[in-house]
Amino acid sequence: MGLIAAFVALLGLAFGSFLNVCIARLPRHASIVRPGSRCPKCGMAIRVRDNVPLLSWLLLRGKCRACGWRIPWRYPAVEAATAALFLLCFFQFGLTVVGVGMAVLCLLLLGLAVMDAETMRLPDAFTWPGIGLGILYSGLLLGVARQFPGSFRLLPGLTLGVSAAGPHFSYARAGLVAAVLSGIWALLAGLGILAIRWVYWLVRGKEGMGLGDAKLLAMIAAWLGPALTGLTMFLGVMGASVVGLLVVGLGRKKAQAARLPFGTFLCAAAIYAVFAGEPILEWYLRFFR
Repeated sequence: MGLIAAFVALLGLAFGSFLNVCIARLPRHASIVRPGSRCPKCGMAIRVRDNVPLLSWLLLRGKCRACGWRIPWRYPAVEAATAALFLLCFFQFGLTVVGVGMAVLCLLLLGLAVMDAETMRLPDAFTWPGIGLGILYSGLLLGVARQFPGSFRLLPGLTLGVSAAGPHFSYARAGLVAAVLSGIWALLAGLGILAIRWVYWLVRGKEGMGLGDAKLLAMIAAWLGPALTGLTMFLGVMGASVVGLLVVGLGRKKAQAARLPFGTFLCAAAIYAVFAGEPILEWYLRFFR
């Protein structure tokens, strides 16, 4: 177990390093392949020994070896956070289809959260493939790995499944149904955000949410289904509201006019829902039984 956990952590650090490249380049529509990693300040190519996730940043004391430019703390933070999320997926879900799927989802959500916080952009290069992967994951999970019923539910306690004693093709049929439903949830979630955006525009005469938020929530719905997506939306709105009130409470004109990266709050809420969403929904639904 210890060796596997160590491998998962190292894998998380490696993916976190790649995620940093995506965060730095995708909002600028730059290639994530070429050129290779280099210092944003002096343009010097980063040597292999200086490109080891987390360790190189510590050994270099957070500075470029060539020019001394201070490397932002975001780089090691993203690498460490990715490793931590991968470990959480491993410890909670194990080396299963669910564990791998949730690790991929957390990777996407972390990248989108940071990109939205830094640039107010949610690149299509993450959201559209994320929607497709979510639909594929839902079909694969229900058609092949029904041993984890909590990962794809219509509502908590109501799992779409097939009988183990049924014909062989029932597994493929169940996977197809799950994939179609996943696509429907994604479409409805995206349309819901677009409806809110349209109403806000009618009332205020300006955009309240971006199209990226609609695609992000569609991605979350494709992976998690309607119940956990509803919880994600609720937690995201509450988090953004609290922060917004604090910003307004500062009493500064610039602070009051500042836009909040709603996608960042949605991503944080979705990550929370991945690990703790089911117990919260179960607790809430007790009041209606």
